[in-house]
Amino acid sequence: MGFIIPLLAFLVLLTILVFFHELGHYWVARKNGVKVDVFSVGFGPELFGFNDKNQTRWKFSVIPLGGYVKMFGDADVTSSTSNGNSDLSPEELSTTFKAKSVGQRAAIVAAGPIANFILAIVLLTGLYSFVGQPYSAAVVAKVMEGSAAEVAGFQAQDLIVEAAGTKIDRFEQLQRLVQLGSGDPIDVVVERDSQLLNLTVQPKVDVYTDHNGREAKRWLIGILSDRSSLKTHGFFSAVGAAVVETYDVSIGTFKAIGQMFTGHRSVEELGGPIQIAKMSGMAAEAGLEYYIGLMAMLSINLGLLNLLPVPMLDGGHLLFYMIEAVSGKPLNERAQEYCFRIGLALVLSLMLFVTWNDLWII
Repeated sequence: MGFIIPLLAFLVLLTILVFFHELGHYWVARKNGVKVDVFSVGFGPELFGFNDKNQTRWKFSVIPLGGYVKMFGDADVTSSTSNGNSDLSPEELSTTFKAKSVGQRAAIVAAGPIANFILAIVLLTGLYSFVGQPYSAAVVAKVMEGSAAEVAGFQAQDLIVEAAGTKIDRFEQLQRLVQLGSGDPIDVVVERDSQLLNLTVQPKVDVYTDHNGREAKRWLIGILSDRSSLKTHGFFSAVGAAVVETYDVSIGTFKAIGQMFTGHRSVEELGGPIQIAKMSGMAAEAGLEYYIGLMAMLSINLGLLNLLPVPMLDGGHLLFYMIEAVSGKPLNERAQEYCFRIGLALVLSLMLFVTWNDLWII
């Protein structure tokens, strides 16, 4: 029974994320007059499915690690590109993906990641409206002895107004800014006794053991806030907070990826399907709000992952369409084929690497 809950929680979570991602592609494709043959959650042989009135086959497949939308005439149009012939009538040809303008094709491809961001905003809006948003006032409750903050001159009861040019409303914002930084000095504006003071703090590296039992590093400045509470929002306030959180998480994720390339963060932080399954099980056991919160975070990460300019991913296709829009013609088929092979190798290598990471923490 120990692995059943994480497995079920993972499958439900992944199914929802993949469904909304592919629904974005499907909905924009249909709005642009593209006929869709197959909408699949999962890969491989079909488990079950049905045909709708537009003759789209909606199905669940055996391998639940993704999904796809197959558009009408894909193979036929590819064939006609190479030999100048097609068995499709002009009316049928007009409903194919490749018959659409570069702008329409880009919109269809971009719709998948955008759907993931929208899903995250919807989930966070619900959480912030009914449960609340984690909130700690940006007031220093304690300055740790010998810390970077003590050296910089922080004092208890300082109200943090701004850090690194960013307005600070919650203590959590400062935490994220410090931990996603590169260790460079941070200019902070605090309010003390009704006066604004400018302080500069140099974060220190803290070595700790993460929840997987592995040694990890993080930047800290050494201040504590009062205990976090939950701040509930009205609907419109919740939407605004959800949009801001989605944006902040997106920027933070890109920064973290960049820090892995520069060596400021370890690639061991990357997790794969086993780690996600473990996190899903823990979140499901902790409560529905934690599970929904994790789903929102993973939806953001899925959207970002697919926007990376790697062939095989949506971002790679968007890069090709950008080249086509600028040059006035699509990238030649041989170049696309080589790019897709490289992209496939990169994606498979990443999957193998994160799975290897996962195996070390079981």
